[in-house]
Amino acid sequence: MGETRLSFKRYEKKYLLSAQQYARLFEQLQPYIEPDEFFQSTVCSLYYDTEDYRLIRHSIDAPIYKEKLRLRSYGVPGPDDTVFVELKKKYKGIVYKRRVAAGAQQAAAWLAGESGAPEDGQMQREIDWFLHENRPEPRVFIACERTAWRAKEQAELRITFDENLRWRGTDLDLCAGSEGEALTAPGQVLMEIKIPGAAPLWLARLLSDDALFPTGFSKYGTAYKNHILQELFEVTQHA
Repeated sequence: MGETRLSFKRYEKKYLLSAQQYARLFEQLQPYIEPDEFFQSTVCSLYYDTEDYRLIRHSIDAPIYKEKLRLRSYGVPGPDDTVFVELKKKYKGIVYKRRVAAGAQQAAAWLAGESGAPEDGQMQREIDWFLHENRPEPRVFIACERTAWRAKEQAELRITFDENLRWRGTDLDLCAGSEGEALTAPGQVLMEIKIPGAAPLWLARLLSDDALFPTGFSKYGTAYKNHILQELFEVTQHA
């Protein structure tokens, strides 16, 4: 197994597909793709934000620059299993991601301000600065079942398919299981295309032939707009 990448710079395009669109496109992709190194996994993400959800509210406004912090695992971790602290920035359509590997308990303590970073380095210092400036806390847990593919002739091109997207606003701990309420309609699949530069002609043609267009779908943003915001409104109404 290769070394886990800890730094990324790439374009990321999302497509929300119906079950029928997914089945058709997946069949058409087969001559061009092969399983990625981390082919199948339950992706668990814990998103951090301020008390008033300032970071996600800013992100929803589609600014030129935005950033978010999350704690991610592949599968439900135990206290000492490896997870990733991820600081994700987006500027003019380009995504920059920094990630630091640590044990689940150690990472949670670092983000809570109960201990220092697992080691010193540029990425750790960037995350420490973000923590200092925003004082974020765990706000939303999101999970999905992911299959990951890469292009046969262009390994840097990755295509992932996320199914059974779900969320919860309680038990905000990666070690607490992957259960949650549905975030998308039954059968919907979120496809993400991740690539350092322009898409190859075969991929552009497939997307064009099926009239598939990128969407601004955000997992955390959808949970906030469709669920959390409604709950906050109802609390205000009854205050």
